[in-house]
Amino acid sequence: MPALWIAHVTVTDAEAYGKYAELAGPAIAKHGGEFIARGGRYVQLEGTDRPRNVVARFPSVEAAESCYHSPEYQAALDHARGASERDLVIIETTE
Repeated sequence: MPALWIAHVTVTDAEAYGKYAELAGPAIAKHGGEFIARGGRYVQLEGTDRPRNVVARFPSVEAAESCYHSPEYQAALDHARGASERDLVIIETTE
């Protein structure tokens, strides 16, 4: 079953986070991920408001989790640590 990688982010250091974004995109694509929402307009109805919201579709939960733990994504994530506050979840779709 396909899966969604959903991130809610508050960027605290735009320069460092930009480097994360530059490296994360290719790492996500390498694992079969494709962005379906990246930034853009949103409406916060409940919970913690984080102004950057990203959704990527992966072939499976396993592919998304493998991406997260991959050396390429972890190298990207090194730039996001300390440059953002993030929540990230992977959820299987019903498709």
